Amino acid sequence: LKGMLAQVQALVFRRDVNRAGNMSMKSASCLLALYFVGAAAFAPSVQQPTPLLSSSASVAASKGQRPFAAGETVGPQPRPAAAFGAGAFIGVVAAFAAAAGAVRSGASGLSARKAPVASRMALRANPVAVFETSMGTFKAELYLDQMPITVSNFMDLAQTGFYNGVHFHRVIPNFMCQFGCPNAKDPKSRAAGTGGPQDGTSYTVLDGSGQTVTRRNGGNIPDELTAKLGNEPGTLSMANTGRPNSGGSQFFINVNNNSFLNWFDRSTPSAHPVFGKITEGYDLVEKISKVRTDRNDSPDTPVMMQSITIEGL
Repeated sequence: LKGMLAQVQALVFRRDVNRAGNMSMKSASCLLALYFVGAAAFAPSVQQPTPLLSSSASVAASKGQRPFAAGETVGPQPRPAAAFGAGAFIGVVAAFAAAAGAVRSGASGLSARKAPVASRMALRANPVAVFETSMGTFKAELYLDQMPITVSNFMDLAQTGFYNGVHFHRVIPNFMCQFGCPNAKDPKSRAAGTGGPQDGTSYTVLDGSGQTVTRRNGGNIPDELTAKLGNEPGTLSMANTGRPNSGGSQFFINVNNNSFLNWFDRSTPSAHPVFGKITEGYDLVEKISKVRTDRNDSPDTPVMMQSITIEGL
């Protein structure tokens, strides 16, 4: 019994129990009191041994009835020390159960206190880009949660009107549609596909860090080769020259599973990080990829981006 009592005391006064269950000294005292309450409750008054039930009484008792007189007991009474010991054992069990319940309750309370923060993070939806083109509208989720540097660059350009009036300058069926060069405001410009944002401009990374990125070496941003997002149909992926940190404003929309373009696919030197995926109007993008083109894969009938707006901020 001393050993079990020591375990109860250790359980009650452990720091982690106090921390999880927020148990005070008063709570600890109540648990210890259960020990003595159990002992008292289960220790009946001392009586002399009484005779066993008669055979008729035993038969009645076996049928669930109570034929014996008030105060009559079955068999000899336990001794006071044994009674107290049995009661003490029950008290220990009750104390253990109460302590365990307090720990579970405290842990649940701790989880409940943390839940709102986790819920807010889980419920925070990524922004959506709405692309209004001369052929119709499509939408794409932007993976701000996984690609904050790349998405923040795109959002900054979209919100400042950089893409308005720019044309798709290269489209290939069963491959991709490329867009985002400012020189492609003239759909027949020979410089289409060579331009980017103004060098030296900057933007804030929208991940809560407050980080600012400055576009350098021709308006380029750092490669964000972190999330293993594949170049699958409907995904938005950064275009570059093939050299490190050479992406700026141009991107393409995959209309095929172009896994050889993944930065984590070592079968080719290509490294094009994905930063979003179409959620509405993918059929329109496929249609754009199949328009008639010239020998440079530029649409014969220009397809213009009228505007890109961002929803869900």
